[in-house]
Amino acid sequence: MLTQTTSRVLEPSDLDAALAVLDRDPVANAFVTARVQIAGLDPWRLGGEMWGWYEDGILTSLCYAGANLVPICATPRAVRAFADRARRAGRRCSSVVGPAEATAELWRLLEPQWGPAREVRAHQPLLVTDRMPEAIAPDPYVRRVRKDELETIMPACVAMFTEEVGVSPLAGDGGLLYQARVAELVGSGRSFARFDAGGNVVFKAEIGAATDRACQIQGVWVAPEHRGRGVAVPGMAAVLRYALADVAPLVSLYVNDFNTAARRTYDRVGFREVGAFMSVLF
Repeated sequence: MLTQTTSRVLEPSDLDAALAVLDRDPVANAFVTARVQIAGLDPWRLGGEMWGWYEDGILTSLCYAGANLVPICATPRAVRAFADRARRAGRRCSSVVGPAEATAELWRLLEPQWGPAREVRAHQPLLVTDRMPEAIAPDPYVRRVRKDELETIMPACVAMFTEEVGVSPLAGDGGLLYQARVAELVGSGRSFARFDAGGNVVFKAEIGAATDRACQIQGVWVAPEHRGRGVAVPGMAAVLRYALADVAPLVSLYVNDFNTAARRTYDRVGFREVGAFMSVLF
């Protein structure tokens, strides 16, 4: 028996069906879910298209195609359809990122035309926690960054991004989009830092994606001169406390598997591995 399958660009009227797919994995899908909840499916507001894969008339898989290409709950057949669509459209994203298995297959199909990538991070553990650590006291000096501290926090954000991604976020448009994103996080109360007596950033992190079910910590950074001094663990505990109290009952992040210092920090704060992401960077 043949099953009817098809892929297409979703429209605003498909919102409920798309949210139902996203809700199947609130942790892994937090980034895209947060965008869709705010912007809907209109490509201009969403910052990209949402592609849907249907089996027997039912929406089963998604792929966000914007600054990132992100497969979502994507079955093998859906991945093939998304790869075909992505090849026809041409590469417009700066990365392919998502659950490791689907992303690996998507990249296998795209690499002959889109490659080579600048870097492939094949295994990035996805971590989650729903509680505060019992043995770690949160750093009392970590607090929300104020709007008038945007210029103070920005260099630390740029340094973190450059270390993490390997290119400066100020390239291309002079950093306008990146600065707007940092300002948005500060303005919404989701940027946190510890400052020293001179007003310099010692530790910082943000709660990036946020839904009512899960949120994602990102941009964790310790100033180089303070590394190895036990700053990160209580700092993370402080951000986790804010996240659990004010944002969502599940807090997640994903980390490069080669970043052993970060993985030790997250383990001590109580994060546990629940899956893996993969990132292909251009």
